[in-house]
Amino acid sequence: MVIIKRILATIWKTWFFLVFSSSFLVLYPFFYFTIKFQRLETAFKIKRIWTRCIAYGSGIIPILIYKSKSKKMPQPCVFVGNHTSYLDIVLSTLYIDHLALYMAKAELIKAPLFKIFFQGMDIPVNRKSRIDSHRAFIKAGQEIDKGRSMIIYPEGTISEVGKLKPFKNGPFKLAIDKQVPIVPIVNLNNWQLLQNGGYFKSNGRPGFAKTVILEPIATKGLTDDNVNALREKVYNLINDTLTTYYGTEN
Repeated sequence: MVIIKRILATIWKTWFFLVFSSSFLVLYPFFYFTIKFQRLETAFKIKRIWTRCIAYGSGIIPILIYKSKSKKMPQPCVFVGNHTSYLDIVLSTLYIDHLALYMAKAELIKAPLFKIFFQGMDIPVNRKSRIDSHRAFIKAGQEIDKGRSMIIYPEGTISEVGKLKPFKNGPFKLAIDKQVPIVPIVNLNNWQLLQNGGYFKSNGRPGFAKTVILEPIATKGLTDDNVNALREKVYNLINDTLTTYYGTEN
């Protein structure tokens, strides 16, 4: 039974990546010209189209659960989510209603399908270099000054089984420095649909991808002395939400 499950997961993941890459190739000219001429709002809208192509083409049905009073997100803001799967990134365009840039590991620059985004849109971070990380956060602050939001995964890595890992301070200090709201995002079960790990050893299947959007947290009046408290508050909110929803049918 386990062997059959792994075979089916491998077949589905192969199909997923075929849908992912083929839809990207179709949309590539649009990404190229909008990013080249800095029409980033348009590029982000095309990302949203790409998301729908990937999701529905591979049998993934996004379910957005809003705990916020409004579906309209504050602009600019810092979106902070738990990181359990590459689906977290793919599906994020569906709840972000305005231009948001991604801060992600610099290794993605080497990936042919992602390189174009980091050449003129998103922000790569070399976490092994403090200087490079500092420069990346300065760049993120400059983008926020332009009215553009950021989406950052404070765990710094993917949790392969959905267990929340400790948060880093970066996104919380950024939000406080710029006095913009934090929007906590909870990815409930993406890891069960597209699990990070060995290609032949990890989960992969179609299904309902559930995301919870929590109430934005204001940072007006907060200072660097409040960074740790804000980090812990967001961590607890996300962890409590995971605990509340854990075990629901996926």
